[in-house]
Parts: sequence; C-alpha cells; structure tokens
Amino acid sequence: MIPNVDNDSIVYLNGEYVRLGDAKISVLDRGFIFGDGIYDVVPAYNGKPFRMDGHLARLERSLAAIDIKVDLTRGDWEALVLDLLKRSGLGDCMVYIQVTRGVAKRDHAFPANTPATVFCMVSPFARPGADARERGLTAVGIPDIRWLRCEIKSVSLLGNVLAKQHAVDAGVDDVLQFRDGYLSEGSAANIWVVKDGVLLAPPRSNLILEGIRYGLLEELADAAGIPFNARPISQQEVEQADELMLSSATKELLPVTTYDGKPVGTGKPGPVYARLREGYDQAIAAL
Repeated sequence: MIPNVDNDSIVYLNGEYVRLGDAKISVLDRGFIFGDGIYDVVPAYNGKPFRMDGHLARLERSLAAIDIKVDLTRGDWEALVLDLLKRSGLGDCMVYIQVTRGVAKRDHAFPANTPATVFCMVSPFARPGADARERGLTAVGIPDIRWLRCEIKSVSLLGNVLAKQHAVDAGVDDVLQFRDGYLSEGSAANIWVVKDGVLLAPPRSNLILEGIRYGLLEELADAAGIPFNARPISQQEVEQADELMLSSATKELLPVTTYDGKPVGTGKPGPVYARLREGYDQAIAAL
C-alpha cells in the first residue's frame, strides 16, 4: 500500500478499469527501466476538463517525437478523459496520462511489436490559495542541466526533480533555470517576465516544454491589450524585471515576488499579473 493515496480509486490500465491498489505493471516495463515514455496532465474544474485539446495535442506530439504508437485516436483519448472524470466524481482534479514503450527484454534499442503501456488516473488538486496569489512566490536562479529535447513531455524527469529539490533545499518555492545565460523555465513551469508593460517569454523551442498555458497567456494578453514578445531573455533582464510569473496546469498563474533574495519590482504582484490573473479566472469560470 502507498501511504496517502486512495488505493480504491479507479484507474485505467491497458484497456481495463481497475482499483489503483490492484494496478500492476511489470518491472521490465521500459518506463521503469529506461524512463522510455511520455505523459501529460489534463486539469479539470468542477469535473470539466480545461484546455483538453491542447493537452491531448501535446500528448500526441510527444508520442510521435519518440515513435511510440498507440491505437487510440483523439476521440478515444477525449472519451477516456471524460469517462475517468465521471467515474472519479471529483471536482477540481487532474487526469494523469502516461504511455511507455511497453514491456520487453532490457535492451536499449526499440523492441519490435511490443504493445505500449497506457495508464491513466485522476487525482484531486487544490487551486493556488490566496497567500500564493496575493503575496507571491520566492525563487532562485540555477543552471539548466537538462537534456536538449525539453519540448518532449518525457517521464524522464530527473533534471526537473533535482531542480525542484534545489528549491526545497534553498527554502524557496521554485527555481528559474538558465541555459548559456538565457532563461529557460522553472522546475515544472513556464516563466514569464514583464518589463515596461511588455510580457516576455522564452521562444518556443526544444529548450523549453511549451506549457498549454503558454498559448492561453498569449490569448489573455491580447484580449487585455498587453504587448507580448517571445524572444531570448538574458539573466540580467530577469534580475531587472518589473514582474515575474510562472504558469503550469496545477499552479495556474502565480507571481514570483522574490528572486535570489531580492524583491521583484515593488516586491508585490504587479498590474500585468493582475490583469492576466483576472482573465485566467474568467476562462475557468466560463467552463
């Protein structure tokens, strides 16, 4: 039994719905042996998926990028997400989807004719509280030591795990990672910079995982009349930012008000964050 986990919750594993406590995967699964797999997370509010099309499109891109083939169409994935949400009876929650290359003899080369392992589960999550939204988060900068295919949402997350642990050890909420002196992302979130009223983000590339909120924030900025520019952002620009923010499926959009022990801008959530946050909340309310 895994502590603090609802082992009676229903999960999906290779075409069957089973209790989480009864779900079993071989130790020879390539996801376990090699981290040879991908995942995605679809958030839901009041049991309704949020930006599901974007998450499933990214799931399919990641599968194609590492050549894992699954006999599930987009419609099948959508039906599976909706069915799991219905079965769970949860309100604010997330549907976790993981696909690995399957079970085979340990060998680095792709095995032939091996069916993929498909696993999905639903877990509750708490939306960011008032303290995080109104006071903001703390962060420090670190070098980005991850591999060069960060656009693939791989289950091989050791680099992200080490980044998050760095934040824990430093007593802060998260890290901002830099590769060759330029901003990439947080431990598991996209990072946004505001300078002179302009919203800045690292460009879409193999050096960041494009969060589904990336496109959403572009839309919200456009609707609010906030200028947006995706371009390389230097470490010095981050240090001199008027506002910093991070976004992810479960953190939504939060301000970073302390960076490397110093206040960001006024040290309080800024006006650009406030306008984007309002739009974000309206998008959720419209579900």
